[in-house]
Amino acid sequence: MLKTDHIRKENIEITDSFWKKRIELIRNQVIPYQWEALNDRLPETDPSHAIENIRIAAGDKEGEYYGMVFQDSDVAKWLEAVAYSLEHQTDSELEQTADELIDLLGSAQGEDGYLNTYYTIKEQEKRWTNVRDNHELYCAGHLIEAAVAYYRATGKRRFLSIMKRYADYIDRVFGSDEGKIKGYPGHQEIELALVKLYDVTEEEKYLNLSKFFIDERGKQPHFFEVEKKKREEDKPFWFNNDHAYSQAQLPVRDQQEAVGHSVRAVYMYTAMADLAVRTNDDSLKKACETLWENVTKKQMYITAGIGSMEFGEAFSFNYDLPNDLSYTETCASIGLIFWAKRMLDLEVHHEYADTMERALYNGTISGMDLDGKKFFYVNPLEVLPEATEKRHDQKHVKPIRQKWFGCACCPPNLARLIASIGHYIYSKREEELFVHLYMGHETTMDITGQQVEFRQETNYPWDGNVSIEVSPQTDHFFTLALRIPGWTNKAIVKINGEVIDHEPIIKNGYVYIKRTWKANDKVELSFEMTIERVYANPNVRHNIGKVAIQRGPVVYCLEQVDNGETLNAILLPESSTLQADYDTDLLDGVVVVTGEAERIVDSSWENSLYQSAKGEMTSMKIKAVPYYAWCNRKPGEMIVWINEKS
Repeated sequence: MLKTDHIRKENIEITDSFWKKRIELIRNQVIPYQWEALNDRLPETDPSHAIENIRIAAGDKEGEYYGMVFQDSDVAKWLEAVAYSLEHQTDSELEQTADELIDLLGSAQGEDGYLNTYYTIKEQEKRWTNVRDNHELYCAGHLIEAAVAYYRATGKRRFLSIMKRYADYIDRVFGSDEGKIKGYPGHQEIELALVKLYDVTEEEKYLNLSKFFIDERGKQPHFFEVEKKKREEDKPFWFNNDHAYSQAQLPVRDQQEAVGHSVRAVYMYTAMADLAVRTNDDSLKKACETLWENVTKKQMYITAGIGSMEFGEAFSFNYDLPNDLSYTETCASIGLIFWAKRMLDLEVHHEYADTMERALYNGTISGMDLDGKKFFYVNPLEVLPEATEKRHDQKHVKPIRQKWFGCACCPPNLARLIASIGHYIYSKREEELFVHLYMGHETTMDITGQQVEFRQETNYPWDGNVSIEVSPQTDHFFTLALRIPGWTNKAIVKINGEVIDHEPIIKNGYVYIKRTWKANDKVELSFEMTIERVYANPNVRHNIGKVAIQRGPVVYCLEQVDNGETLNAILLPESSTLQADYDTDLLDGVVVVTGEAERIVDSSWENSLYQSAKGEMTSMKIKAVPYYAWCNRKPGEMIVWINEKS
């Protein structure tokens, strides 16, 4: 297993045209916009009250608690996005705003270390009485993650000290010792946060507490039932009276399929992989591998969306992937990225990085429009606006992005992901450096005691050519392992202009180049990037007779604005040739895919609802755009899966 090496993000300057503009968007537009939202200064949106809650808890204001029980977590994710943004570029004004907010959080902290505005303001006497539902540990986890990120970005210890005090308090409350609560959170998050806290403090108690929460989950007597009895609660649990909602139906090592709330699931799987790496726990590793196979081979959309069911924001069952009813919460795809990166720490395999890349270019960034001021909570693969307005079973689907949400977990989550994108490019093990993602950047890394400069240039994801310049201080022997994406049918690797035969040194989809590197050595990769027709497993009943379009890591869709209404009346012939062209002026610059297709003519039905003839067809030219960019123009219908004509 890889020994985790946390590469300091401040050493990675993103120069990539695709991701750099998104990082700048987060810094210049999204972070300020979300600060306004958290301070209730966005017109015609649900108020957040998150900052006001902290002021009330700190004693600076009087008032009532407002918002979701986990409102603190929105502030935490915003602070984490700020931290990652500061890694890219210093901003004294933004840093001062963050420092003032951190001081406010310190003022809201109790003498014993407790920090949660809901219970401080509303129900002080009921702390830890409903760990199943009320997100105390979830909020603590997000605050810990933010504190670790802020410490790494700025070197300031104030926030980290606040959260260490809280973590120490939690450690005194929870555990297997006599008098402690022998339980775990309903919404997983603190488990992975405690591992991060351990990484920067090297204090074993944080790792042990994370392990306790994971190991205790699902054991009998069931903690949630014990807790429920203490509350004198007699109603059945709303999720079919089933603790699968929070993946607590079985001990984690016995779980074979992903069930329940999808975000909770992938956060837990992330922590399981973290612990497997740090404790060398092979049973946790095997559990992660089993669950990964189930999620990615039987319960994941082509966009890397997960959680197909609105009820419980949950996984439903294997191969149940409806397009128009899909829930596919933005946070779930983000969590899938977290998990994929941790699986790469367990074992370097292109399938993990391929899924991470699929989620990055499709199911996550689809959750925000191109100007960073509107968001999707749900990311469907088919939208008919009238259906979303009139069908109760599609009430969760929005045909246009929203300014903000009463439950606003996704916008700040997406902000922190994009701002931290550099953390996902590499992994390192002793004298091996693994390149998982391709995007333009410059960085300097320590490899076995020597500083090595890397410069990557590419027009990814629009073409498959990548150039990596490697410059050690002096001649230096190490291994550079490069991912060959699963979507390509042909890859060429050159060093200083000479093609290398990588067949003998390829493992799990990575080319291992072992050599003594010299200053200005140049590695060139060329991945054949063709337009692919993708078909679903026939067990996915929703996509029988349908085809999806993918080019490189990018999944495409049809929009009404380009192809007219009634998109389901379009048939794409098997014989149709598809063409890719870059359009500089469309959707901030994208490759569009066009081709000849046919459409069923409405008029041939003469107002009949049913008839024995198929009806007439007319020729048309389809235009497909990247799924992530849909709904940035005129609202209307959208489909990913297109009917195919033999």
